[in-house]
Amino acid sequence: METARSQQQTAPGAFLAFARFALCGGGVGIASSFAITALAAWMPWSLANAAITVVSTLLATELHARFTFGAGRHATRRQHAQSAGSAAAAYAVTCLAMLLLQQLVATPGAVLEQVVYLSASALAGVARFAVLRLVVFARNHAQTQKPQQPPRRHAVAGAAQGGLISRSESVEVTLAS
Repeated sequence: METARSQQQTAPGAFLAFARFALCGGGVGIASSFAITALAAWMPWSLANAAITVVSTLLATELHARFTFGAGRHATRRQHAQSAGSAAAAYAVTCLAMLLLQQLVATPGAVLEQVVYLSASALAGVARFAVLRLVVFARNHAQTQKPQQPPRRHAVAGAAQGGLISRSESVEVTLAS
């Protein structure tokens, strides 16, 4: 019970968690862009992108588990899998946005492409933050906490209370689990 209480006290608020999410995700994203460029010198770009995406998703999930959402511990396999799923969904959103742009505009300029891509990325990022905060790293998962039992109540006869109440009265006492 005390562990659950201390975890709840250390969980950052939504604004702070979002700022940390942007900082961690942005930092990993910038590092990834340099890593893809370096790795693409040795292998095809698509393979370098796939490898860096896997590594950066693992790294970002660990950062989010330890820092962004205040858990202070390693991410579990379940959290890694759910985070990878949310990253794949975000990737699909950006790909769909760019595909839609190509269908609507025959030859979009670089500025329009950047606006559409960054807008889709921002939308996907906000949705991913919500999924990570409310599902992946939520504090009230049944697996991370014991189910809380209702307090036990017992009737105590007046005689057991040292004669402070009459024998016909009883007192209900709540025992903490």
